Amino acid sequence: MTRIKNIAVILTVMFTLQGCGVYNFTGGNVGTAKTFQVNYFQNYAAQSPGSTIEPNLDRDFTLALQDLILNQTSLDLVTTGGDLTYEGEIIEYRVAPMTATSNQTAAQNRLTIGVKVRFFNKTKEDADFEKNFSFFYDYDANTLLDSVKGEAHEVIFERITQDIFNASLADW
Repeated sequence: MTRIKNIAVILTVMFTLQGCGVYNFTGGNVGTAKTFQVNYFQNYAAQSPGSTIEPNLDRDFTLALQDLILNQTSLDLVTTGGDLTYEGEIIEYRVAPMTATSNQTAAQNRLTIGVKVRFFNKTKEDADFEKNFSFFYDYDANTLLDSVKGEAHEVIFERITQDIFNASLADW
């Protein structure tokens, strides 16, 4: 009797695992693509009115996008000839006051980062696009940006790179 129960449990587990097949928790659909490349995102934010230049922002953003795609897909990162190619520019890096106090001073500031992305898919050309993505981080106006910059960049990069991933590979 115990042997029959063991066989039943083993068969149940096997059928359950077989049914799980190729489910992908990220929702990413890479199709037949095997590789991707992320070209260096140049920082052209200073050319936008009110924007400023932030050193190393271009490198940090490029690495953040590479890391997200590596972590959420089985694609291999290449430097040239990728099946999927991401390229673009950082077009905005702006700090602006958001809310005011009764003394007509800023109570909160907002850091906004914007990027222009061009996506090319050699395996599915109708998936190509050129879009702008942006996100923000609010912080207390009495706080210097330098003291929250690391956290702000992390929050903004996480949102923008996930939005780029969803636009290029999420098959909802």
